[in-house]
Amino acid sequence: MSTSVSPLRQRARSATPDELAEIPWLRQLESAERARAESDIVVSEAVPGDYICRVGRPVTYWFGLIDGLLKMSNDDSQGPVITFTGVAPGGWFGEGTALKREKYRYNIQALRKSVVAGLPVDSFHWLLDNSIGFNRFVMRQLNERLGQFIAAREIDRISNPDVRVARSLAALFNPELYPGVGHMLRITQQELAYLVGLSRQRVNEALSTLQSRGAIRIEYGGVRVLDLPALRSVFSAQEQGVR
Repeated sequence: MSTSVSPLRQRARSATPDELAEIPWLRQLESAERARAESDIVVSEAVPGDYICRVGRPVTYWFGLIDGLLKMSNDDSQGPVITFTGVAPGGWFGEGTALKREKYRYNIQALRKSVVAGLPVDSFHWLLDNSIGFNRFVMRQLNERLGQFIAAREIDRISNPDVRVARSLAALFNPELYPGVGHMLRITQQELAYLVGLSRQRVNEALSTLQSRGAIRIEYGGVRVLDLPALRSVFSAQEQGVR
């Protein structure tokens, strides 16, 4: 078995103060807990195509995205790649795997140049044992994640491409899971096409439709949400084409 260190691990370094300021759960900790966590966190710069997590690899870190865009997908050795969801700035992921200290059942891959933070799994469990604020954050994460994957299953059953794009975009603007996004998501139409499973041309049409309805505004380098509730329910049940 190869013991080579991944390029992502080779590029690991300590987090800067600005990067630490982008980590939402640090603000939930007491001063001593925060000091320990900050000293244990490492960051690395991922290039497009880099794997942050791979199917079958044991968990070593709880990961978060400082900047960039990631996708969660299945094991490509088992057939066509299926993208489960995207990961936007401010999002932390893999807490279920870290809790159980098991091997990953999914891949997390960089779609663009990204800054990824990692908290060692032993530090993750130390915070669970010692921090009420951290426990509350993780519980909210698990609850939001459950809702996210229920919504993803609903999206899989929707045949209307405009609705698929709307719901997938709304998921990336979730303020609990991705607090670093705010109202503007840096994403290209091709990146969104990868996440939604549609062609770039069809995504372009859907974005134009959503913009005409006042839910979003297409801007240089990304999409700005103008009305998140409207984005989540922009079409009636009859228009959704649920199979």
